Amino acid sequence: MPRLAASVGIALALLLAILLAWPAVPAHAQAAVDPMPLTFNDDAEEARFHALVAELRCVMCQNQSLADSNAQIAVDLRREVLGLMRDGKSDRQIKEFLVARYGEFVLYRPQLEADTWLLWFGPAALLLAGGVVIAVVVRRRSRQAVLDAGDGTDGQEW
Repeated sequence: MPRLAASVGIALALLLAILLAWPAVPAHAQAAVDPMPLTFNDDAEEARFHALVAELRCVMCQNQSLADSNAQIAVDLRREVLGLMRDGKSDRQIKEFLVARYGEFVLYRPQLEADTWLLWFGPAALLLAGGVVIAVVVRRRSRQAVLDAGDGTDGQEW
C-alpha cells in the first residue's frame, strides 16, 4: 500500500510539473502576409517612411520596431503611418497620433516629461546608488581591518 501511495504521489507531481510548464511552451504565431505590399510615390517618401517606422515600436511584439515586425497589427500600423504621411501629417503629428492611441510605449525614445523621467534617469540613479553602497561597505571593512590590526592581536586568538 505505501508503494501505491508513493507512485500516485510521483504521478501527481509529474502531472503538476507538466501543467506548470505548459504556458512556457512558446506559441508560434503565423507571420502576417500583406496582401498588398506598400508602394511609394518616390524615394523621398520611402526614406521618410522607413525612418519613421524604425522609431516606432510594434505594440504586439514589444521588442521589435514597426519596420521589423511581421505581426498583423504592425502591417496595419505601417499602412496607417503611410496614410497619415500622405494626408500631409508631419512625423511629430504621426507620433502624437500613435501615442494618443497606444501610449508612450509605442515610441522607442519617449519624450522627456514628468511621466517618463524615471525611464531616462532611473538607470543612472540605480548605478549611482550601487556605487555609494559599495563605497560605504569598502570603507567600513577597511576601517574594521585597521582597528583589528591596531589591537596587537593580528586577528589571532591564543
